[in-house]
Amino acid sequence: MSPADPSPPAPRTPDLPTDPSGHRGRSTPVPGDWSAPTPDRPVHATVLLPGSKSLTNRYLVLAALAGDRSRLRAPLRSRDTLLMADALRALGVRIDDVDPDGDVAGSVPDWLVSPPEHLRGDVRIDCGLAGTVMRFLPAVAALARGPVHLDGDPQARVRPMGPVLESLRALGVELEDSDGYLPLTVHGRGSVRGGSVTMDASSSSQFVSALLLAGARYDEGITIHHRGRPVPSQPHILMTVETLRDAGALVDDSEPDTWRVEPSEINALDVSIEPDLSNAGPFVAAALVTGGTVRIPGWPQYTTQAGDLMREILDTMGADVRLDRHGLTVIGSGELVGIDIDLHDAAELTPTVAALAALASTPSSIRGVAHIRGHETDRLAALTAELGSLGGAVTETEDGLRIAPAPLHGGRFRTYHDHRMATAGAIVGLRVHGVTVEDIETTSKTLPDFPGLWAGMLSGRASVAALSPSEEPAR
Repeated sequence: MSPADPSPPAPRTPDLPTDPSGHRGRSTPVPGDWSAPTPDRPVHATVLLPGSKSLTNRYLVLAALAGDRSRLRAPLRSRDTLLMADALRALGVRIDDVDPDGDVAGSVPDWLVSPPEHLRGDVRIDCGLAGTVMRFLPAVAALARGPVHLDGDPQARVRPMGPVLESLRALGVELEDSDGYLPLTVHGRGSVRGGSVTMDASSSSQFVSALLLAGARYDEGITIHHRGRPVPSQPHILMTVETLRDAGALVDDSEPDTWRVEPSEINALDVSIEPDLSNAGPFVAAALVTGGTVRIPGWPQYTTQAGDLMREILDTMGADVRLDRHGLTVIGSGELVGIDIDLHDAAELTPTVAALAALASTPSSIRGVAHIRGHETDRLAALTAELGSLGGAVTETEDGLRIAPAPLHGGRFRTYHDHRMATAGAIVGLRVHGVTVEDIETTSKTLPDFPGLWAGMLSGRASVAALSPSEEPAR
C-alpha cells in the first residue's frame, strides 16, 4: 500500500476450532475449564477495577519518547501492558516500580519511566496478542538505532497491520514484513523524515493512533489522511489525541478523517490512569442480570474511553444507572429487554452486549461491528458459535449479530484465546447453570485475576485486581 493505493490486505482469520463431532464451538467440559458461578441471590458489591489498558499503553509510549522522566500512577498491570513495558525496556527505556503517594489500600506501584537519549536497536520484541504493542511499536522502532524484530503469539500473526506498515514505508522507513502481518523487522535509523500519508484505517483505529503517538518525534511531524469506510472505534483516536495534548504535543484534528501532529518535544508526564471501563462492563452487567446493585468507584465524569457507553446500554436494557462524584452505580431489576444498537465506535463491548442480549426477553440487533472479525479472533463467528451451542438463537449478519430470545442451557463456552469471549461466558453463567468457560486465564490479557474479582463481587466483598511487580505476564 502507498498513498496512492490505500487498500489494506484481506484479513487472515483462522477457522474456529471444532470438537470431535465436527460441530463448531461445541464440546464437553475438560479439566482446567472454569465453572461460571450462578448466584442464588442478587449481587450487591463494590468493585474496584485496575486502570485502563488503552490509556496505560498510550502513556507508556509517550513517556518513552518524552524529554524527561514521567510518572504513571495506578497503571494497569496485565499481560498487554507488561508486554508493552518489556518492549520499551528492550529499546532502552528504564521503567521502575515506585510506591504510590500516601497509604492507599490495595493500590499497585506507580511506574517511573526514564527515556534514553537514543532508542537502541538490535533487539527482539514479543508482542503477544496485544494489538497496541504490535501496531504502536513499529512506528516507535523506526526511531531506534538498528533493527528491531517483532513477533507474537500464533494468533497475532493473523491480525492485519498492513496500513500502518505501508504508511511507514511511505515515510521512508525500511522494514520487512510478512505481507502485512507479523513477524516483521523495522530497520531503525534513529530518525524518521515524517510528512503526509494516506491510509485506509477502516479495519482498525490503532493504525491512526500508532503514527500519531510517534509522529511528534518525526522530523516533519505527521499528517494522516484516512480514505475508506468510516474508521471504527473513533473514541480511541480521540483518546490518543488527548494523551498527546497532555504531553504538550500540537495536534490538529479539526478536519474530518485528517490528523496532524507538529514536530515537537514530548513533555514528561505525571498522570493517573482511569479505571478500565470496558473491563467494567461484565461487572456492571451482573447487576442487571441478577437484579442486584454494583458500584464502580472512580468512574470518570468525562472520558474518552469507549467503555463509557455501557451506561447507556444498561439503561436501555432495563437497569437504573446513576453516575455521581463517587462513581457509577447500576441497579438491576433482573428483567432484561433487548437492544438495537450500532457499536461501531465501541465494538469492544460487543461480546458483553451479546451475552446480555442472549438473556433478554425481546430480540436484539448489534450493528456496525464487521471489523471485529479481525480482533483476537473472529468475534462475530465465535459469539454465534458459542451462544448457539448453549441454545441461543444467534444469526451473524454482514456487520453484526441478531439475537432472539431462546431458552439457554449449560455447556462448554470456548474462548479462542480471546479475553472478552471469556467474560461473555461468565455473564451467561450468572443466569444459566452449568456453563463452563475454556481458558479463563486468557482474561489476564487486560484484567489480572478475573476469577478472583468475579468471586469477590458475587460474595459481596469489595475487591481490587493487582499484579505484584515481579509477576510475569501469562504466556
